[in-house]
Amino acid sequence: MRARTSSRRKSDLAWLITGPLAVVAVLACVLLGVLNPAPSEYWTQSTLATHLILLLGLLTALVLAGIPTLNLVVRRQAVTISITEIPIVVALHYLPALLVVVLVMCATLMIQLRRRMSRVKLWFNVAHSAAAISLAGLVLTGLPGHSGVGPVAWGVLCVALAVYELVSLSAVCGVISLVQGWQAGREVLGSARLVLVTTGLNTAVGLVILLAVDATWWSLLPLAALAAALGLVYRSYAMSLRQHRTLENMYELTRVMTERGQDGTLVDAMLGRVRALMQAEYATLWLPAQGRHPEVLLSARVDDSGLLDVAPIPPTVRELAIRERRTLAIGSRLADEDGLRTRLRGTGVKDALVVPLRSGSAVIGTLEVVNGLSEIGHFRPGDVPVFETVAAHTAVAPENSRLVDRLRFDAYHDGLTKLPNRRRMTAALGDAVQVRAPGEVVAILLFDVNDLRRVNETLGHAAGDQVLVEVADRLRGSAPASALVGRIGGDEFLVLLRLADTDAALELAGRLREQIRDQMVFGELTLDVDTVVGVALHPDHGDDPHALLQRVDLAATAAKAVPGGIQLFSPVLESRSMHRLSLATDLRRALDQDELEVYFQPKVTLHDRRLVGVECLARWEHPAHGAVAPEDFVTVAEHTGQLGRLTEVVLREGLRRSRDWPQGRQPLNIAVNVAARTLADPQFPALVDGLLAEYGVPAERLTLEVRESGVLDGTERPLPILHRLREIGVRLSVDDFGTGYASLSYLRRLPVHEVKVDRSFVQGMATDPVDLAIVNAVVTLSQQFGLAVVAEGVESELTLELLQDIGCQIAQGFLFSRPLPYERLAAWVEAQAEPEPLTAADVRRLRAVP
Repeated sequence: MRARTSSRRKSDLAWLITGPLAVVAVLACVLLGVLNPAPSEYWTQSTLATHLILLLGLLTALVLAGIPTLNLVVRRQAVTISITEIPIVVALHYLPALLVVVLVMCATLMIQLRRRMSRVKLWFNVAHSAAAISLAGLVLTGLPGHSGVGPVAWGVLCVALAVYELVSLSAVCGVISLVQGWQAGREVLGSARLVLVTTGLNTAVGLVILLAVDATWWSLLPLAALAAALGLVYRSYAMSLRQHRTLENMYELTRVMTERGQDGTLVDAMLGRVRALMQAEYATLWLPAQGRHPEVLLSARVDDSGLLDVAPIPPTVRELAIRERRTLAIGSRLADEDGLRTRLRGTGVKDALVVPLRSGSAVIGTLEVVNGLSEIGHFRPGDVPVFETVAAHTAVAPENSRLVDRLRFDAYHDGLTKLPNRRRMTAALGDAVQVRAPGEVVAILLFDVNDLRRVNETLGHAAGDQVLVEVADRLRGSAPASALVGRIGGDEFLVLLRLADTDAALELAGRLREQIRDQMVFGELTLDVDTVVGVALHPDHGDDPHALLQRVDLAATAAKAVPGGIQLFSPVLESRSMHRLSLATDLRRALDQDELEVYFQPKVTLHDRRLVGVECLARWEHPAHGAVAPEDFVTVAEHTGQLGRLTEVVLREGLRRSRDWPQGRQPLNIAVNVAARTLADPQFPALVDGLLAEYGVPAERLTLEVRESGVLDGTERPLPILHRLREIGVRLSVDDFGTGYASLSYLRRLPVHEVKVDRSFVQGMATDPVDLAIVNAVVTLSQQFGLAVVAEGVESELTLELLQDIGCQIAQGFLFSRPLPYERLAAWVEAQAEPEPLTAADVRRLRAVP
């Protein structure tokens, strides 16, 4: 409503042009009445009938000639091109100038009333026609030689018609500039050449008619036929010109959609071209909400440079077009089969075309045009196929735009969690390190979800996906609003933001870890969701985004072995990682050439300090690096797929030594560490059974130690393999017990024989009552379940006495012996066999072997 009011106020400015034109017309008519009055004999009884017939004939000709053959729309205004000049030439030659002014004014008034022009435009058209024809009459009166039909008369008439057309064109250009702006006025001037050419052609035709009529009045008959033919030619030319412009606009529309389909301005350019092509007041695109894309309702309006988020068409009309999947054509010159014109009364819509947009068999929205421009502008039946063709072209553009947008989104976002992916996070990190305020750091927090692979293997990937989506939701909901949260790997999530310092980054990492750490329920199964966090900072740890991501990944890997699960990057981690990477090739060679050794750490009974078995431990003396830490080459073996070979090497050496152990001594029981990944191999029990048979060692002499996290993961995954190993006769032990989150009661469901209490609790027994209570509880409950208990990491006599007091049976640690090569193990056993004098109060101590 506000837009229409503003438009009406602008139209009222036309009186600033209409008023002066009327004044000019009145003054010119007064001068004509004085300078060139009609002769008295003109109205005599003998000539009155002839003159009346001539007047009526010319009036009829002026009215018919005023029907526009060409209609050029400039914004809301229409510049019409007709053949009015032809009867004007004849009228100026045969009638007094003042009488011609009256005829032209009457013809103009009749034409405007027929077109139902608004009051403002009606009087403007009458005023500018009167002013133009009266000034042309003054020129004709002032110039000599206009009697007769000779060359002088031709020149005078041409000058008069030129004045008439220039005044009309100036008036139209002035009023459009005043109402629509100077740019619209320039567009009118751009069409002046075509107008002047048409005027010249019409004037020449008028002069030909004068020559013919001057020769004989019978020439009116062939001239009438010629006029009819000329009208048809004009009409055909107009249709050809309209079709040419339609094709040109269609080509321009296609070109714009091609060029702007990637830069986000497609809809603006497309709707503007559609509105101009259809010469409509509004062009509207409607796309319903689809997936993550919101509803689109945008309109290009002739008076506005930008797009509007409103549309003049009511939603019910649009819904009808979608429901019936057909074009709706509404207007006075269109077949309104649905009676929609009555629905649109009072909405300002005089005519409209609504076309459903199709993508294949699906309807994806509508394209609409409303109100043909100017009062003479109406949509016609021929416009319907043109608009349907336009809609067919434009239907591809929004669908392709959404497809491109979707591809861009998919390229930079994770398909499962919809979080930014590694590519997007890397780009964001690159931007962040480029713009950083003084005194702040760019913090990169990498959250690695624990044991996701076990969930996938046991419950299926659908359950694993649920875990990832839940972690993503928790992390997104807990992170600060300024943080960018992304998923950069299978079980890795990245949080990127600016913070004050390192302490703030570590504090945030701990808080987020606790907020996302919770249980997840899968039917009757409950899983703990836990993560470890690596932290890296810019500028402390580098400027390159790829290097920073590599370093935060190293920190996250190291965090798995750190109490609390949070690790700040340190250059030591990078050097260690490079060291491990360099070991990968060397480890394969070492396994091929039997360069690894197996050491044996004794297990002894606490009540009599007797050897009951040994734990087999791999050792590697690198020719260049010296002794390689076991955790380093075991990690390398796991990451390079050589863990199975490494386990087999230790098993073979342990079984060989057990077989070769002197018969006179107590049989040598061996224990071998087995990783959770190895335990998941369905071929592993067959390998163990085959090795036992190959070396001839009874199965009960072999104990396989699996870390608590490998068997107590809250799932049923390890049970089949464990049962098969127990059926073979192998003993099973839970290593590092107490470091996980499993319940002791879960042990009852596992086919294990032994529990090894983690060294961290054993070594703290003498100083920490909590550790003492934990060890006591493990020993008591394990014995109630019928399980043997082994304490690791015994290094002091006080710890040993405490273990004896709580009833622990077996222990190992540096207090008894460090891991020894096989030859030194035999010497150690010999040393313990030597007699040693004891008092009644003494307990036999184990002797060290140098």
